[in-house]
Amino acid sequence: MAGDSSDKKEGESSGPKDREKKRSRSRSRERDRDRKASPAKERKRHRSRDRKRSRSRSKSADRERRQKDKERDKDRERDKDRDRSRKDRDKDGHRRDKDRRRSRSMSPKSRDNRLKRDKDLKKEEEEEEKKKKEKAQPLSLEELLAKKKAEEEAEAKPKFLSRAEREAEALRRRELEVEERRRIIDDERRKRRVFQDIGRKMLEDPQERERRERRERMERENNGTEEDDGRQKIREEKDKGKELQAIKERYLGGIKKRRRTRHLNDRKFVFEWDASEDTSIDYNPLYKERHQVQLYGRGFIAGIDLKQQKREQSRFYGDLMEKRRTLEEKEQEELRLKKLRKKEAKQRWDDRHWSQKKLEEMTDRDWRIFREDYSITTKGGKIPNPIRNWKEYDLPPHILEVIDKCGYKEPTPIQRQAIPIGLQNRDIIGVAETGSGKTAAFLIPLLVWITTLPKIDRIEDSDQGPYAVILAPTRELAQQIEEETIKFGKPLGIRTVAVIGGISREDQGFRLRMGCEIVIATPGRLIDVLENRYLVLSRCTYVVLDEADRMIDMGFEPDVQKILEYIPVTNQKPDTDEAEDPEKMMMNFESGKHKYRQTVMFTATMPPAVERLARSYLRRPAVVYIGSAGKPHERVEQKVLLMSEGEKRKKLLEVLSRGFDPPIIIFVNQKKGCDVLAKSLEKMGYNACTLHGGKGQEQREFALSNLKAGAKDILVATDVAGRGIDIHDVSMVVNYDMAKNIEDYIHRIGRTGRAGKSGIAMTFLTKEDATVFYDLKQAILESPVSTCPPELANHPDAQHKPGTILTKKRREETIFA
Repeated sequence: MAGDSSDKKEGESSGPKDREKKRSRSRSRERDRDRKASPAKERKRHRSRDRKRSRSRSKSADRERRQKDKERDKDRERDKDRDRSRKDRDKDGHRRDKDRRRSRSMSPKSRDNRLKRDKDLKKEEEEEEKKKKEKAQPLSLEELLAKKKAEEEAEAKPKFLSRAEREAEALRRRELEVEERRRIIDDERRKRRVFQDIGRKMLEDPQERERRERRERMERENNGTEEDDGRQKIREEKDKGKELQAIKERYLGGIKKRRRTRHLNDRKFVFEWDASEDTSIDYNPLYKERHQVQLYGRGFIAGIDLKQQKREQSRFYGDLMEKRRTLEEKEQEELRLKKLRKKEAKQRWDDRHWSQKKLEEMTDRDWRIFREDYSITTKGGKIPNPIRNWKEYDLPPHILEVIDKCGYKEPTPIQRQAIPIGLQNRDIIGVAETGSGKTAAFLIPLLVWITTLPKIDRIEDSDQGPYAVILAPTRELAQQIEEETIKFGKPLGIRTVAVIGGISREDQGFRLRMGCEIVIATPGRLIDVLENRYLVLSRCTYVVLDEADRMIDMGFEPDVQKILEYIPVTNQKPDTDEAEDPEKMMMNFESGKHKYRQTVMFTATMPPAVERLARSYLRRPAVVYIGSAGKPHERVEQKVLLMSEGEKRKKLLEVLSRGFDPPIIIFVNQKKGCDVLAKSLEKMGYNACTLHGGKGQEQREFALSNLKAGAKDILVATDVAGRGIDIHDVSMVVNYDMAKNIEDYIHRIGRTGRAGKSGIAMTFLTKEDATVFYDLKQAILESPVSTCPPELANHPDAQHKPGTILTKKRREETIFA
């Protein structure tokens, strides 16, 4: 009982293994009993045993299948979690031990079956692993796109970082910046070190360099860094260099002693010097003219005349050479000398001045000298040669006759260059000083073209408007251009109408309705006439903008653009190389009414606004500069007086009391000041008249005509008279009030010194004019006939341009202790 209970306990504790052992023992006992029994019973037992075995086998097979399924599940779980896989492996180990024990108790057949099953299980496991591997295939295109889309959507969603993450990101960025800055500093330090080493080596004394190289070489040899072959090569190169130096010293001259350089530790006084360093021979006549022994009279040494001896020697050798020459050699020498003389004569003939040559003989060099003589500068492609004189140039006879009647004997520089360009139907920008004959420069090409057209006789033709429009900034300038145009156009039957303010618009409209070829106008009144349908510009192909810079200064730029918009765009030039082709432009100029629109712009200065207007409305213009554009005339002497406002009147009377040649012009900035000054001068006994924008047109015309006729001696005017007004023989211009800018000042003083005559420009300056001091000083310094007074030259406001920031030099700074 005790044994059984112990067996039970052991069975409960041991589990399935002990049960299996008991079964195997009971089977072995049954077999022993059966052997002892009869053979028939033995067979029956065998059969029943086989049946039982087959049943047990089928049960065990089912059990094994279930076990396999369990193992597969365990394998799958093993892939998911490592811990589970370890447990599964342990269970598998237990199962194998059980199988081994079972196999020991089993018969050989059952063992074979068991082995087969194990092999099948292994094969199934291998197949499952293969399937798993096959399953890990690359994604298809649709899956990839879906995956990418999901990633993009995830990225598009705003990601809010926590404070810790933001701090970590900031620290990381800061570390990168510090690393980058450290790297840049290291690179700069390395470059500086290399540069300093190179500079140190360059400034090193040659002897020191040799010593250093020798020392480095010895160190390398001692350390064994160089190979023997390298050392041998260096020695051979050194030997070759020494050999070459020895050859040079032997055959090309003596050894040049190196100049000894004094180091800081050397003594200060150096007594070594070369005879070639003696400079006393340069300034002492005793060293230049060495004393010679003179015996037996002046110029003789021991009775021999050295000069006579040299003369006789040269004659002797000359005769000897002459006797030795053959006849052929003499002829060759004569022929050579003849060719040389001919060549020199031809060169002298070609080097004649352009004024001594005919027009056909002029070369490019002559035309270049011609332009330099007249200070003509051109810009733009394919510009024609200038006019030398009226007779040589191919102008129509009736035009030449009119020019001769008007008294134009020689063309001015602007006329010489602008007329040939204008006759090619090219756009022109003429930059020239005031009083340089710009009016005739644009009138003559215009008159040549109009004379080729039929006269406007029918009313239908007269309604189409003029052929040309000339715009001027002021009424006086427009009237002056009208006088000049009538002078040229009346003999040719060309009608001119002036459209300016201050005159009845109805009268002007009536004259325009009667028909005219040329309209001269100020921008404001012309827009008024165009808007009220007194005038159309459907036939206008020639536009002149005179004093364009003044028009823009007066605020007429929008008006000018508006006027140009009234002109049809159908006749505009193409903005291509055709606009620079002389042949095509000449053909177009002679085509009559169908010619391209030609825009001519004349100005004395070239501010940016004028350039902007030119770019908008001119097509490939030829630019002509005469002299130094925008600078005061060379013949005007400029005088400047610094004073207070109260001293001006007294100084003006002092200047006038010295005596002057009438007429003179006094410029004032304000209209009221103009009238007050004129009245006070009349009280003093001077004949004075006024001209400003507040006067009526008749009063303005009356004042100008009186001044030109000599009835008045002094014109007191504002800047209305500053531009374009041509009054002959103005001896002096007084700037009672200084102009607000240097351009107006230049135009004011340009009223004198015209037509080759000289003039004086006197300016009264006060502290209020400090903004113009610098420009005025530069203008006076550039004039060859003017001197800048020290009061202006040394004035603080004249030292630098207004608006510039000055930086003091270190030596100019004052340090207060």
